[in-house]
Amino acid sequence: MVARPESRSTEQNPALAAFPFMQKLNAVSQSTGVKMFLILTLALLPLGLIALVASLQAIRTTDLEKEALLRVAVTQSARKLSADLASDRTALMLAANSLATDPPDGGMCQRLSAFLSPHERGGGLYYIYDRRGRRLCGSSAPEPQGLPRAQRFAGDGVQLLPRSQYLVARARSGNGAVVALAYYSRAYLAETASPAGALQNRQITLHQGGNSLLITPAARISSGRSTALSARLEPPDIILTMTMRDPPVTLARLLSLFLPLVMWFAAAAIGWFVVNRLLIRPLVLLRRTVAAYQPGEVLEPMRRIRTPAQEIVALGETFREISEDVATHEAEMAEGLETQRKLTREVHHRVKNNLQIIASLINLHARSAHDAEAVEAYATIQRRVDALSVVHRNHYAELEENHGVGVRSLISELSASLRGTAPAEARRFGIQIESDNLHISQDVAVPIAFLLTELVELAMLSDPRTAMRISVQLEAGRRDRAILHIVSPALRGSPDMTERLEERYGRVLTGLSRQLRAPLDHDPETGDYIIAITVLP
Repeated sequence: MVARPESRSTEQNPALAAFPFMQKLNAVSQSTGVKMFLILTLALLPLGLIALVASLQAIRTTDLEKEALLRVAVTQSARKLSADLASDRTALMLAANSLATDPPDGGMCQRLSAFLSPHERGGGLYYIYDRRGRRLCGSSAPEPQGLPRAQRFAGDGVQLLPRSQYLVARARSGNGAVVALAYYSRAYLAETASPAGALQNRQITLHQGGNSLLITPAARISSGRSTALSARLEPPDIILTMTMRDPPVTLARLLSLFLPLVMWFAAAAIGWFVVNRLLIRPLVLLRRTVAAYQPGEVLEPMRRIRTPAQEIVALGETFREISEDVATHEAEMAEGLETQRKLTREVHHRVKNNLQIIASLINLHARSAHDAEAVEAYATIQRRVDALSVVHRNHYAELEENHGVGVRSLISELSASLRGTAPAEARRFGIQIESDNLHISQDVAVPIAFLLTELVELAMLSDPRTAMRISVQLEAGRRDRAILHIVSPALRGSPDMTERLEERYGRVLTGLSRQLRAPLDHDPETGDYIIAITVLP
């Protein structure tokens, strides 16, 4: 039973059947603005993910390009430094061989000094010694410390001196009698090893076995992630390592990384804002205005709503035109209803007047009658006409107040009329009335008036010296039913009472109870008559 409405909704809306997500979203008890934001967010999510992947790929491509540039730079630096070392070692070897011959070449030192003069300006030094430790030629500056005298002839090649922060290259003569040494400072090595178009934030270090020599300032590489690549120099036991610091993770870098996600969310938010301002919010205001509409008013929803959506403006104008038509019809109906009410009042007023004229004519005929039975018959007819006149008079008041015929006023006026038309011996017949503030319709008021008239007349004829008590009280637990209770000693059972009931009053009372659609209960011992009547809630 519960699934039927959902199936009908799916049949009526094929889009919901095609997209199960739309069914679940439609069941969410949220506003249309929230649903629209969720739909836009999910619709734009693939585009945002594609843009994010593209951004990550661009960053990765940038990192690969930076690594490629670093690889080219370290290769160039290693080649350049190897070429300079090889060139200098060749010059040193030629000088050592020349000085080791007998007689030595005296101009060799000048030529070597001229060749190595750029090195000296950059911090490079050179020295040539024989086996006895005698300096044959060299730079004017003192020899850096770090290489013991006994190790001057310890083979060929290049050696790092970490303590003195120098790199020393040695070349021995062919006969081993002369050794040439070239010292390279950190400044000279840094200038030589720096690649063309030097990268920013790079650090160059030389490694030889367990020794290492940093030839660029260490401050250039701070804490954080970095990339390091190495290349081997021509001397096979020396490795040049170039380290470059990765760019720091700044706010701008984070924004460039997450910019696609920000754009995705911004696109969804802007789309929601536009739809909410152009459509949803005006529709909500229009719904509130229509919900507060009262029949007879003229709606002016566009006074409160400002929207460029012409469809909503046209809808508001349509509501205004409809409300104008409804207000016109309401005014015409109210005017027609007022006219009908006036006509109904006039009819009841004329019926009451006609009944009073009839009662007056009956009274005139009764005065001209000489037979007691005829006079009594005229009086009986007059009392019934008066009862009907009382009902019409009270119903006329009902039309004025529009809440039904008042039971208390009806019984009071009817009792006064009955005492006024009673026989001479029953003029002091007392009637006590107890009634709640109840109201009845005219269809109930007429038979009740005749019922009370019959019972009061019956009591007056049976025992005019007694009294009667009439009470109308709501039935327990009911708001639409009341109990009419008439009690009088004159209504107790007796042969005369039985005869009057059988002759006329019994049939009339039975017919009136049928009109009231309730049984009329009679207790002959106490003289009680009880019947249930319908009242207006």
